[in-house]
Amino acid sequence: MMNKKERVIKLIEYLEGIFKIRVFLDKDPYKVLVRTILSQRTRDENTDQATNNLFSKYKNIYEIVDAPIEDIQKLIKPAGFYRVKAGRIQEVSQILIDQYEGEVPNNLEELVELPGVGRKTANCVLVFAFELPAIPVDTHVHRISNRLGLVDTKNPDQTEEELTKIAPSDLWIKLNDLMVQFGQNICKPTSPQCEICPCTDICDYFNGLIIV
Repeated sequence: MMNKKERVIKLIEYLEGIFKIRVFLDKDPYKVLVRTILSQRTRDENTDQATNNLFSKYKNIYEIVDAPIEDIQKLIKPAGFYRVKAGRIQEVSQILIDQYEGEVPNNLEELVELPGVGRKTANCVLVFAFELPAIPVDTHVHRISNRLGLVDTKNPDQTEEELTKIAPSDLWIKLNDLMVQFGQNICKPTSPQCEICPCTDICDYFNGLIIV
């Protein structure tokens, strides 16, 4: 029987057979941070549209801080919750200017001190902007990790903590991206497509060992 570390490695091997690691071309830390704020509780295509709208008109942190809030709201409307997100983006931007000379910090401790920036958002910045090892645990990663039986946790923060103990750190970024795609396309929240899943031999849910 494989231990959990071996199962993680096997999971990555299986998922690399059907998904490609996504490459984020724009690694500008500020844009990554804003995009991650916009991505909260919406789909990737909506996030992409809102991000493109915003940075097509306002090119940097200083222009966004000085922009009329109503204009920011209009530009990011596709992302949903646009009034809250517009206010949060300008609030965070002003703090970055006041405390960090307009730069985004590259460590978890300072990132999570920013308003509305939790561990998942902070880890996304570390991974996609600075290419530092971290596991941004969203609902997909949390659900799949529990279904597979890799962890037995109640929330994403607990899942992150347990996964970092199990998975080799050089695989963290790859693991996160593959699991997100897996959750979006096969291991869905309801009616997971077990009949086409490549991971059934390492899945506790499929093998009746747990009920999730």
